[in-house]
Amino acid sequence: MPRTAVAAAGSPRVAIIKAYVSLTKPRIVELLLVTTVPAMMLAAGGLPSFWLVLVTLVGGALAAGAANALNCYIDRDIDQLMNRTSRRPLATHTVSARSALIFGLTLAAVSTVLMAVFTNLLATLLTVAAIAYYDLVYTMWLKRTTWQNTVWGGVCGAAPVLIGWAAVTGGLAWPAWVMFGIVFLWQPPHFYALAIKFKDDYARAGIPMLPVVRSLRRVGLESVIYVWLTFAISMALWPLGMSLIYGVPAVICGALFLWQAHALYARARRGEPTQPMKMFHYSTTYLTVVFVAIAIDAVL
Repeated sequence: MPRTAVAAAGSPRVAIIKAYVSLTKPRIVELLLVTTVPAMMLAAGGLPSFWLVLVTLVGGALAAGAANALNCYIDRDIDQLMNRTSRRPLATHTVSARSALIFGLTLAAVSTVLMAVFTNLLATLLTVAAIAYYDLVYTMWLKRTTWQNTVWGGVCGAAPVLIGWAAVTGGLAWPAWVMFGIVFLWQPPHFYALAIKFKDDYARAGIPMLPVVRSLRRVGLESVIYVWLTFAISMALWPLGMSLIYGVPAVICGALFLWQAHALYARARRGEPTQPMKMFHYSTTYLTVVFVAIAIDAVL
């Protein structure tokens, strides 16, 4: 068979594999794992067991992928209505709804077994709870019924911090809850920025995101409030055994995050284009730097 024919014959299989991978929303999974490892390092007071980190990361990635795949299954009706999500596998019928459901449930089962066998009961229960919360509480209820969906949906996004800590210690302590608070409070301004960008999409799908049901001035004000709360709780971690290695980056990055939020609010008050993606992209940088600083401080 000619080489071009072989490539053509193999492309549908590759496309299907890519479709299933995209159901797991890899970029979101990466962001969740960025917070897990530093939490494990701080819990261990240095470097935890390599195999424990590996199994927790694999289990966490599978759990997050499962939650995202099930989210795509549940949201298949509205994904077709939004430009941002119209190319997802279920919206384009690359993957059937039944296949996506089976795929998501299988990933959830495998992640649960991995966590149960190689970590401990608390880490396993937190993993299962995070999947259930994201799909049953957030996706099926909060997302479609209240503008506070972004706020309370942050519970599952911050759960990997608790899971990582529990995997190391078998329990939870104040530093774990403070790190949970950082991620939880960070999420509203992060996703408000994205919701401003895709406001018309959410409105078309009937999703009551804050920028859809409130003014941009209100969104800007809430962003400022949540960034200040994020900064405050990030400072609360400093006296819990952290050094300047954590404190200095947390202060500098927090100040820049505040500047971004206040700038967005100021533009909204003046009726100017808010340029939300500037804050969206910086917020990702902020969270990454803060948690990398936590990891370095824990080791040194």
